[in-house]
Formats: sequence, structure tokens, C-alpha cells
Amino acid sequence: MRKNDSLPLTAKPLLAALLMLALLWPTATAHATRLKDLASVKGVRTNQIIGYGLVVGLDGTGDGSNAAFTTQTIANLMGNMGVQVSSKDIKVKNVAGVMVTAQLPPFAKTGQTIDITLSSLGDASSLKGGTLIATSLKGLDGNIYAMAQGAVSVGSDAGRGEQKHLTVARIPNGATVEREVPVSFADKSVVDISLDSPDFTTVARMAKAINTRFGATYAKPEDGATLTVKVPKAYRDNQVGFLAELENIQVAPDTPAKVILDERNGTVVMGENITVSRLAVSHGNLSLLITPDAQSPVAGQLGDRVVALKEGVTLGEVVRALNAIGATPRDLSAIFQSMKASGALQAELKII
Repeated sequence: MRKNDSLPLTAKPLLAALLMLALLWPTATAHATRLKDLASVKGVRTNQIIGYGLVVGLDGTGDGSNAAFTTQTIANLMGNMGVQVSSKDIKVKNVAGVMVTAQLPPFAKTGQTIDITLSSLGDASSLKGGTLIATSLKGLDGNIYAMAQGAVSVGSDAGRGEQKHLTVARIPNGATVEREVPVSFADKSVVDISLDSPDFTTVARMAKAINTRFGATYAKPEDGATLTVKVPKAYRDNQVGFLAELENIQVAPDTPAKVILDERNGTVVMGENITVSRLAVSHGNLSLLITPDAQSPVAGQLGDRVVALKEGVTLGEVVRALNAIGATPRDLSAIFQSMKASGALQAELKII
């Protein structure tokens, strides 16, 4: 692709942001996607677990005596070890109270390890170099699901050596699973499928694809987000094999008409086949005309910075035409908002 030196200077930054979109737009088609990438099996999900702990061994960057909960925790910990000390007498700067969070993945088994995140609760200035002492991680039901401990890592900005946010740290594989979340599909005759993005068309296509694959009516949409699937008799003793077959079925998802415009860098993301109705917009010295006849005589009276297109043109073609006459991201934002307000743009418009 050659650089177009004939474009105005104001158009070139926006052209770079839209170049790939411009190349791919004419051939955009709906592609089939695996069911597992569009939906999930009900009951198969991550669970949030949380705990409160202490990070020790800091180099004077901890909470000190300013955080009462930290000194009280230290006193309780020492008491459990047979050392009696008053929280009022504790004045340390190498300890920080932290909230420990983690995601317990589905089917996690006892003895497996998971990553954890530590966030300072007090006025510690850094968790760098510290060690988290044994901390229990509980679910919302109050049960302990994992135990965490280990040396913390705050990371660094690769290439420049700059430290990241120093009051948040991670411990890769820092917690050991102690309790499993039971998930079983044995003896199940029906499986519920939940779409990640609810859509009536997509769920209907999904049901059709499943029924076609297994040769009978096994799948039935319940609403725009839920699908119930009966387990065929041939798979009653092999639910895992059935789910493996199910999740690899190809489905063409329906994409909503949506336009996202980032004013800061000029990036435009949109669904395919978004068309624009008859319209006339004037923004500064830019004009956009969409008429039944693209060669409207009015266009010639408006100067060089005018775009005249035929009714039914796609939004991608409008963007490329506006870009060619030097429209800036702010120009596009104003024009798109006018198009949406007038009813000429039949799509959801989101500006970030």
C-alpha cells in the first residue's frame, strides 16, 4: 500500500487509524465461531475469593503505627505464637496490611495453585520486597477455599526499569486450593447454555446448528440469552464427550449495528453493513450530502470540502470519503452525532 501524499495533512493521522478498516470493509462477512467462544455452560464459572493478610519484610515502606488494623493483626499473630504484646507497643514500618484477592477457576482441584493479587489497605508506600505470610482466602459462603503465601512482586516497566504501582502486587501461583467447588454433569439429562452477549438471532442460530449437528430437536431457546439442550441418549454416559462436541459447533453470531468512535486517536470501529439514509450535514467548512443521486448539482456549489454520496451508502464508505477531504476525529464525532440525531444513522453510537 503506497502512501497517498495528495491527502491533506489533517487527514493522514486519521487515515493511519482507519487503514485496516478501509482495506477489509468491502469484503466483510459474517464468520462462524465456535459455540464455546459465544456462550458458556451454566454452572461452569470462576468464583471470587478474598482474604486479609500481612506483608512483612518491607524496607521501611509499610503502614507503621498509623494503621490500627495492622498493629492489631500483628499483636493477634504474635499472641497465637505464644508472644504476648500490646498493639500500642507495636511500632513497625516494615509490615503492611493487604487485601488478597483471587479467581478460583472452574474444576480447580485440591493442591492446584492459582495467582493472587495484593492491595495495600493502609498508608504503606510500597510492597516491594515483602513477603505475604499465610493467609486464608474465603468465598462468599464463608468457607476457606485456598491458602496464600509467598514473596510479592510489583513488577517493572520493561525497557525503562521504572516501577509500576507499588501498593499493588501479585504472587504467581501464590495460593494453593484447599477446597473444591463441586461441578458435576453426571446423570444430567439437560444442559443449560448461557450466551455471553444476549441476542435473539444468535440464540436461534445456535439452536438450529445444534439440532442439525445431532439430527433432532435437542436444543430449545428459552430467551435471548439462554438455551436448554437435552443430552442425546447416545451421550447419557458420556456427558463430557457431549459437551466437547457441543462447544465446537460452528455458529455465525449476529452483530448489532454499533459504531464506536475514539476521539483521542481517531479510531472508528463499526459493525458491517451499516447504511446511511438521505442526509445533508454541514460542519464548519465540511459538508456531507447523501442523496438519491450522488452527482447532485448542489454539491458543486459547496466547495472542495464536500462529500456527495448516493443514498444507501455504507458508513465505512462515508468514513473513507470524509477522511479523504481531511476530516479530523472531532469532525467525525460531530457529524456522526448529527447523523444519529436526524435518524439517518440506524445504529448505536458510542463515543469514548
